[in-house]
Amino acid sequence: MAAAAFAAAAMGGCASIDPAGHPGSAVEVDFVNASTPTRCAEEDNVYVKVQGTGVNAFRLVAEHPPYIASVTVDSTAPDFTDCDMSKDPVHRFEPRTVTLYEDARTRLVGHALPTFWRPESVDFRVGARVERGLHLVQLSRRAVPGPGGTVHDIEILVLYPSDGYWRAKPLPPSTLPDSAFGSSFLFGPIAFDGRPYVPLREVAYDPADDGFSLVFGDGSRGRLSVIEESRERLGLSLSIDAGSTADAPFAALRSMFVAPAQADVAIVQWDRAPSGMPVAVPILAFEGIRAGGARFGRSLPSVHNLSAPDIVFDSFVAARRPAPR
Repeated sequence: MAAAAFAAAAMGGCASIDPAGHPGSAVEVDFVNASTPTRCAEEDNVYVKVQGTGVNAFRLVAEHPPYIASVTVDSTAPDFTDCDMSKDPVHRFEPRTVTLYEDARTRLVGHALPTFWRPESVDFRVGARVERGLHLVQLSRRAVPGPGGTVHDIEILVLYPSDGYWRAKPLPPSTLPDSAFGSSFLFGPIAFDGRPYVPLREVAYDPADDGFSLVFGDGSRGRLSVIEESRERLGLSLSIDAGSTADAPFAALRSMFVAPAQADVAIVQWDRAPSGMPVAVPILAFEGIRAGGARFGRSLPSVHNLSAPDIVFDSFVAARRPAPR
């Protein structure tokens, strides 16, 4: 699919999602590209920071790529060709798996991994229960119908509490048993230690609205909730209790690009003001923009995470300031 076709399909598919009603004024934000080239398909070389003064809420949408209907056999295997992970930090832990919450619709499972790049342990709460030291938490929908009358538990959202990385994806199309995760996103005050991450002190899950309440490392708070899920898209509402500043990112996209056909993100799309015409630019040629939203996806089917979703950031809200007396 050409970049022009990607642009034509891009932003309109998300219009059905309510922006979640956060009080304030709609604003544009700066998308700042800090991506670098790589030959390693398992390196997050795509880094786009989202910055804006006073922003305290926004929406994120994970939506199937435009070519999803043509996918009959998925491609999700890792590719460590041209990768050297020998200098990555490694901290060791006692592995374990715990079911944090379960009902007929939802399953939430946490894992402590044998190794992880961050040493931090984070409290994860569900009701009165507290688990500490989980590295991966998976939110799944139960018994989703698949091809040929099969049913599967389908992951739609994962969080890595020790570094604040999230990944999201819609329910799979009815023709596939599942689809792949691809790009990650960060949300909250972003720190840097060899790579960007978000320090977290505590996460609490509320099954009533699929909401995750967060206490960040600096003591500020945020919340992420699922507001739409379907076989087309997963919509998330995100809010932070303190207004952001112009020179510090409050969110970011993390992803991978080696080549257009070996990428989790290859194209950035946005609506150009004042004409409203969509523009699509290759990710490594993207010079950054100020806009009310942007979509990060692919113009060609990829050999890496073929079915992984496009990611849209939009509906940014800045808190209303009291009128001067």
